Amino acid sequence: MKTTKTFATVALAAATALTMSACAGGSQAAAGGTTAEGFPSVIRLAAIPAENSTDLAAGYDPIIAMLEDETGATVEVSQASDYAGVIEGLIAENVDLAFLGSFAYVIATHNDAAITPLGAAIEEKGADPGYYSLGIVPGDSDIDGLEDFAGHSVCFVDPGSTSGFLYPTAGLIDAGVIESGLESDVAAGVEPIYAGAHDASALAVAAGDCEAGFAMQSMVEETLPDAGELADGDLKEVWRSPKISGSLFVGNNALGAEVNTKLATLITEKANSEYLLSQGYCDGDCLLTDEDAWGFAPAQDSDYDGTREVCTLTRSDKCEG
Repeated sequence: MKTTKTFATVALAAATALTMSACAGGSQAAAGGTTAEGFPSVIRLAAIPAENSTDLAAGYDPIIAMLEDETGATVEVSQASDYAGVIEGLIAENVDLAFLGSFAYVIATHNDAAITPLGAAIEEKGADPGYYSLGIVPGDSDIDGLEDFAGHSVCFVDPGSTSGFLYPTAGLIDAGVIESGLESDVAAGVEPIYAGAHDASALAVAAGDCEAGFAMQSMVEETLPDAGELADGDLKEVWRSPKISGSLFVGNNALGAEVNTKLATLITEKANSEYLLSQGYCDGDCLLTDEDAWGFAPAQDSDYDGTREVCTLTRSDKCEG
């Protein structure tokens, strides 16, 4: 069995802050009263950065400003280092609003997090929610498909990442490289390296630190090239996943159905680049979250049944939370 390596130590402080005081968590928002608009006076938002591991501001500040104006609430942002911290915060009712990947959403509901889908990310106006995972190798690599990943160092994003772990392991199973998504089976087929973020995974592959890897399509094809961090020919795509249900905002059911309905309306109707630009919340480009989304479309729990099926296929222990 090969040794699993990591690029960065997981920061526990943020996750700990999200999970503290489970007994008191549900009462914190209520204790501060409600706004004239009928929202808690404080709304606690948690998210995981997909691109920049230390800064969520660029993709979330316009949404936060809009929510504060529309709800009359103060939006407090908690930045966790992994999906587990956000999920535990939701379960403990220390998080009111969260942005989760498809996999993290499935894990959360599997672990009885009482949450409601509010809106799924879309790349452009009128698009259907969803995105793709890419299997990538250095541009000059002889690797031409997932079947060639066997025995090589492979960058994954995070064990809780939809496009950076779950769907890639399903692809590796189909290619006969691994037997399941169990950590021991993954390590028996490849040398897994957990980069911690989609940009880190893609850049590690481009630099040759990993012989192959996985990252979300938008990171490889748009975000990093637009930032000048990837040039044509740095990476070669050798696999593309089936379409993955879009990352989504969820509301904690402790907020109440009426508040979640109002939040869903705000997110699907006003948390988009067109509206935010028109109202002065953005200057120039207004790409939202770390997925460079245009905005959000209505979402429901059944939209994520495909991810649940992939969990069943891979038998990943990560699907258990």
